[in-house]
Amino acid sequence: MEFDFIPIILSLKVAFASVIIVTCSCIPIASLMAKHEFVGKDIIESLITLPLVLPPSVIGFMLLVFFGKNGPLGRLLEQWFQIRVVFTLVGAVIAAAVVSFPLMYQAVKAAVESIDRNLEQAARTLGAREYRVFFTITLPLAWNGIIAGLVLAFARSLGEFGATLMIAGNIPGKTQTMPLAIYFDNDAGDLRQASILVILMTVFSFLVIYGVNRWRRGLRRDSRGEEI
Repeated sequence: MEFDFIPIILSLKVAFASVIIVTCSCIPIASLMAKHEFVGKDIIESLITLPLVLPPSVIGFMLLVFFGKNGPLGRLLEQWFQIRVVFTLVGAVIAAAVVSFPLMYQAVKAAVESIDRNLEQAARTLGAREYRVFFTITLPLAWNGIIAGLVLAFARSLGEFGATLMIAGNIPGKTQTMPLAIYFDNDAGDLRQASILVILMTVFSFLVIYGVNRWRRGLRRDSRGEEI
């Protein structure tokens, strides 16, 4: 029986699309939350990080309610843009983005909070507008945290299972990503296909964690060298 590469391709498509969405939305939100204090901030942060502690099936159910055919967002997208979410790859991307967003948010927020505010204030004193301060000072100084968050978000998107199954279903060749293929191949007795996918995902996840740890250690070593 030939090995099926389609789940790998679909997983990569979902992960890349999810990371693009998460990166574009997370950087401005995390920067705003790191720099400003306002009423209700704790509530918003709790909502942002909620997917980290909720079971994936609960997240999937919520997405199904919102993006279903009779849900508020699902009806809007289908009537106005002819975009169907449930049982499509779009649903898998949304599920991956929702569960991976908190990981990148925390990394970016921590990086922005560690920036010396005097550097940003000095730029403002010299007449730089806020967007220029952001792109020339905040973003470059927070870049290491952004990259770390991006890698973790990609790995999390690649391994998403529960929420994806709830909203996108398990349709071979259309929405069946690697985690779904592993579960259902094992259930069907196709241990060869499941084992190969398990090995691929395990090796990739190990390399991601190993690479991020080595990279961070190198950054700490370089910073100590610069101080000396």
